[in-house]
Amino acid sequence: MDLKIFGWDAFFEKHFEPYAAKGYSAGRVSLEHRKRYRLYTSEGELWGDIRGKFFHTAESREDLPVVGDWVVIRMLPNEKKAVIHALLPRKSKFSRKVKGDRLEEQLVAANIDTVFLVSGLDNEFNPRRIERYLTLTSESGARAVIVLNKADLCPDIDEKIKQADMVAQGNPVIVISALQKDDLKKLDPFIKKGETIALLGSSGVGKSTIINQLLGEKVQKVHDDVPNFRGLHVTTHRQLFLLPSGGLIIDTPGMREIQLWVGEAGLEEAFEDITRLAEKCYFRDCQHQNEPGCAVREALESGELSYDRYQSYLKLKREIEETAWQLTVKKKPDKKKKKKSEQKESKYKNRW
Repeated sequence: MDLKIFGWDAFFEKHFEPYAAKGYSAGRVSLEHRKRYRLYTSEGELWGDIRGKFFHTAESREDLPVVGDWVVIRMLPNEKKAVIHALLPRKSKFSRKVKGDRLEEQLVAANIDTVFLVSGLDNEFNPRRIERYLTLTSESGARAVIVLNKADLCPDIDEKIKQADMVAQGNPVIVISALQKDDLKKLDPFIKKGETIALLGSSGVGKSTIINQLLGEKVQKVHDDVPNFRGLHVTTHRQLFLLPSGGLIIDTPGMREIQLWVGEAGLEEAFEDITRLAEKCYFRDCQHQNEPGCAVREALESGELSYDRYQSYLKLKREIEETAWQLTVKKKPDKKKKKKSEQKESKYKNRW
């Protein structure tokens, strides 16, 4: 099979050259299951395992494959299996901070070109949550498309579209009802051969229904036996699918908790309106409090910038800065441990 249909391009080709010279093959991770990986390869789909040096030299979970990654493999003769020997560099990655208080990055998926940020137009609609997803997407390097689902359940659709447009900052906003196949045609311009889309959103927004409609078959489970067809999301893992149109799509479990990982650039892009205003402030280091000539405060007072949006920006900024500070503290060397290590090393050197 031609690897280009799975997203293989010149970027991966270049990084794979040293391995190709040694007779290795390449595969793309479509599913991770208990430390085993389902792979798309030139020989079809097969399972791959990580063994040996690659596994033992990985310093963190980030060094191991996730769905969407391209890996270097060696086919096992007469078996539908392969051994994974290395991970190719990523073009993009979507990550967040792990749940709870642990200071650790969790990769959601890799090598994504476009992210469909799915939000329900029912009682779960939340512009602040969309802002959070946009910040994560901007930092990942992927394009964002806001997909407002369940249009058939929304009595005040114009107002919610207006709110979505306000936070979209120029990113496309598409309104659909996933239960209507014709509505899915609105997504066609963003689905391209060889490119990868990831669906992100909270539980119950209809991601699995969208996947099933795009694939033309029911591959992802949904519960439709609840009032108003709310659709409880039951996806428990990430999986990469090849679409009939030639594009690829990744479904992800609903995220109840979306903690940001470090990334000031993603925040500035997601809140480009506030970034532009801040550039007009009289003082370069303006804190937007009581300083004269503050463009941000003026926009708040005139109603050009909503108070809720500005508070959301400040909250996300504090969250990112806190994580960055914790990482800085964590990386500082422990002088006492270093001194003990040096004394121990010197002791053994003197023995010889």
